[in-house]
Amino acid sequence: DQEYMELVDKAKKHCQRGDVFQLVLSRRFSQGFKGDEFNVYRALRSINPSPYLFYFDYGNFKIFGSSPEAQLVVHNGKAEIHPIAGTFKRTGNDEDDARLAKALTEDDKENSEHVMLVDLARNDLSRHGNMVNVENYREVQYFSHVIHLVSKVTGQIKPDIPTMKIVADTFPAGTLSGAPKHMAMQLIEKYENNNRDYYGGAIGFMAFDGDFNHAIMIRTFLSKNHELHYQAGAGLVAASDPKAELQETYNKLGALTRALEMAEQI
Repeated sequence: DQEYMELVDKAKKHCQRGDVFQLVLSRRFSQGFKGDEFNVYRALRSINPSPYLFYFDYGNFKIFGSSPEAQLVVHNGKAEIHPIAGTFKRTGNDEDDARLAKALTEDDKENSEHVMLVDLARNDLSRHGNMVNVENYREVQYFSHVIHLVSKVTGQIKPDIPTMKIVADTFPAGTLSGAPKHMAMQLIEKYENNNRDYYGGAIGFMAFDGDFNHAIMIRTFLSKNHELHYQAGAGLVAASDPKAELQETYNKLGALTRALEMAEQI
């Protein structure tokens, strides 16, 4: 915990110097596991129903999760990104959660973080897209353990541009890297102890007609060699508070840790 808070301070200095506007630094957790991964997945999807629920068995490893966020959606030549940034922890009380949601929409730090990532999504789609538009802006969405601000950015793909070009324009998601992306990724490589592997990657399908729908691999487990790995990060800006950002990583992992507890009872 102390090490992560020290990283937050380093990220803040980079933001203050103007190296980046935002930097997403993550933490990895690992533990021994000899149970049934599918039971963990069953528990996770019941605790944290999300737009993307997936379980992939690749033989010597398994990836499964409940991701709230699309990496990229392409349908009939229209591309969509749904930036999620701005996070408060839910209380379990509807009235308190409603007050927290209102506070989230008014929080300067959380909103500045969100606006940066909406702008980044617009820039990414503008490379090979026309009519880029923010269709939904700072919409409050409730998940099992957290409240998020979510936007929807769309663009019409230019003629003769293949879907994979749009994938390249938009990967990795700004919500998993920061902005500007290139410098943010260099700093991630410098400060994170482990290669991210699957974390922050994308999983889904691509059709022969160019349609594409992939989730960002967050709120996701990797099971390999009798170990479970899971990871979470926070968007760090100049106004970040180290203790609050540390708590955000725990808040995001709330559903995963609860799923592990519940799976023992299945």
